[in-house]
Amino acid sequence: MRLTDALSPDVEAAARGALVVPLGSLEQHGPHLPLATDTLVASAVAERLAAVRPGAALAPAVPFGASGEHAGFAGTVSIGTQALRLLLVELLRDVTSTWPAVLLVNGHGGNAEAVAGAVRLGLGEGRAVAAVHLGLPGMDAHAGRSETSLLLHLAPHLVALERAEPGPTAPVADLLPRLRAEGVRGVSPNGVLGDPTGATAAEGERLLAGLVERAVEAYDRLVEGG
Repeated sequence: MRLTDALSPDVEAAARGALVVPLGSLEQHGPHLPLATDTLVASAVAERLAAVRPGAALAPAVPFGASGEHAGFAGTVSIGTQALRLLLVELLRDVTSTWPAVLLVNGHGGNAEAVAGAVRLGLGEGRAVAAVHLGLPGMDAHAGRSETSLLLHLAPHLVALERAEPGPTAPVADLLPRLRAEGVRGVSPNGVLGDPTGATAAEGERLLAGLVERAVEAYDRLVEGG
């Protein structure tokens, strides 16, 4: 059930498993990917999850996140960690009056602190809530091959592949001290952390399947109380 298209009586009558809420961002993704990349990926994963779990209800995506590390790049909009956490806390408090559980599908790493805080408080208040953070072993950090491949699969018309260029390819763990001190702009003038070279739609399809599998597993654990 997609909530944006549903009628209230149909929601009332439907079997209810969990409400699935995609979380994204509106932030620079290098010179070649759209600002909504994280939101598009999170939404795609959540949609596919809901399609294979009849009791799932799909909420519209939260399109703004905590993206302060991308300040200085045109188009980036960040509401920050505190505001995002408060938004999620109040969302969880409200929707758990209708749905027995809520799964947050997070597509942006910068949202992690806010998501963790909201989930922790929700659990402390006795609510059934969980989060799945979208990533797989081997995926690069930001606007590199992984995200470029995903977008070539999901929305190729939004990818300016001719503008794609690599950024620093060191592991994010190695870059974190500078990222915290200088932001992405100080570490990568083009906003890319990784190398989009060789990205393909076929690879994006495989990555998406892996992300959906992770999300479905998290959903099942949540609704089964595991």
